[in-house]
Amino acid sequence: MRVSAKADYAVRAAVELAANGNDSSRPLKGERIAGAQGIPLKFLENILVDLRVAGLVNSRRGPEGGYWLAEPADEVTVADVVRASDGPLASVRGEKPEELHYAGNAEALRDVWVAVRASLR
Repeated sequence: MRVSAKADYAVRAAVELAANGNDSSRPLKGERIAGAQGIPLKFLENILVDLRVAGLVNSRRGPEGGYWLAEPADEVTVADVVRASDGPLASVRGEKPEELHYAGNAEALRDVWVAVRASLR
């Protein structure tokens, strides 16, 4: 299985949204998600559209707008997010999962990618 940069960024964005909960009264701005995870904002905006179209994320425009999960975090799977961003599931950005390093809320993703890789063997 190869995980693209787009899918990796999508999962990292979903982790940020999950950490915030699915409360529409506290939406996260794209700029905040991009900054927290080091994702280029324009790329993130396109990813969030894909997640919204797939029904995983809701959004609201305006000064009080932003993004939040459409479902409780424990109901949104990594597979759902990867499928929404890249299509059907099949290295993470060409790297071995064991060599990845993430910051903040996404730190645990390395273990997820290691487990995914192991399950595909």
